[in-house]
Amino acid sequence: MKLKRTLLAVAIAAMAGTVNAQISDGVIKIGVMNDMASLYVDIAGPGSVVAARMAVEDFGAAQKGMKVEIISADHQNKPDVGSQIANQWFDVDKVDAIFDVPTSSVALAIAEIAKKKGKAFINSGAASSDLTGKACSPNTIHWTYDTWMLANGTGSAIVKTGGDTWFFITADYAFGHALERDTEAVVLKGGGKVLGKVRHPLNAQDFSSFLLQAQASKAKVIGLANAGGDTINSIKQASEFGITKGGQSLAGMLVFISDIHGLGLEKAQGLIFTETFYWDLNDQTRAWTKRFLAASKGTKYPTMVQAGVYASVLHYLKAVEAGKTDDGTRTIAQMKAMPTDDPLFGKGSIRKDGRKLHPAYLVEVKKPSESKGPYDYYKVRATIPADQAFRPEKDGGCNL
Repeated sequence: MKLKRTLLAVAIAAMAGTVNAQISDGVIKIGVMNDMASLYVDIAGPGSVVAARMAVEDFGAAQKGMKVEIISADHQNKPDVGSQIANQWFDVDKVDAIFDVPTSSVALAIAEIAKKKGKAFINSGAASSDLTGKACSPNTIHWTYDTWMLANGTGSAIVKTGGDTWFFITADYAFGHALERDTEAVVLKGGGKVLGKVRHPLNAQDFSSFLLQAQASKAKVIGLANAGGDTINSIKQASEFGITKGGQSLAGMLVFISDIHGLGLEKAQGLIFTETFYWDLNDQTRAWTKRFLAASKGTKYPTMVQAGVYASVLHYLKAVEAGKTDDGTRTIAQMKAMPTDDPLFGKGSIRKDGRKLHPAYLVEVKKPSESKGPYDYYKVRATIPADQAFRPEKDGGCNL
């Protein structure tokens, strides 16, 4: 029996040695980059770092003899800042893979850098469907959600129920433009009309002029092609103007559970939008959320972006182990070759264009009287299967 245990220990050590022999510097170094202090801090921020650390722990890296380090940085929602960090990480700090990166303009810049340097970029926070379309890369995987999914989940549901005239209030950068574009296509395809659109700067405080233009258009639906603090401010100020009481509906094209918490159920009730993760979906998501809250030492429940960071880091480490290398291009290829399986998104796959496939959920915000406790905010109205939730590969324009 003692001899068997010794042989087993030797075999495990040999396997670990084989993996580590192909790991650059003997360390798998992961960089989590996002907005740590501004309008997207609750969407990703420090919570994404917590989620990444949970993935490393659940993978069992230490027990497998694999050394994994996690570092983080704030890109301030600026492509030039994000690019500087990425270059520093890849060239000097020997980071092997970058995760998260909300703000599409920053994500698109980092995707290009990762491609040139042969590194891995696994995005959870950015929305632009161009990451798996015209800007696709053999070094990028887009994990959690995208503008096509949001548009076709939320937009088509609203058009089908009579919301056939739209006015867009759009964040004036890559994400907002892509979300407006993809939603407008859905509206027009469904026989609806777009009566107008207006662009606002990122992290705007005063939406009065934009909301008055939307109100004057008499569009049935005001589409909010923005996120985070911009969405919260839009909805709060729309309430002050009495827009919904006047008969117009607000469509939050990208809404997170942190936004609903910030708004409160009184203002947010009835909002319909699309998510790919909700903490109260099943026993597994509830158990993981309990651990997340303990690990983060807080009361903020996880967003789908933070859930995506956990799941993508877990799959990345499985691919490094299976491929016995942390080379970026080869590891991304290995991630695509392997089926995905985690407690938050279930079983899924990654296409050649880098699009991760899993179900999406059309949800409606509960009335205050329907909520039974903290963060009990959603009613799931429909489950969109993985093969329908995201843009067909042939329609994306990806050259892969």
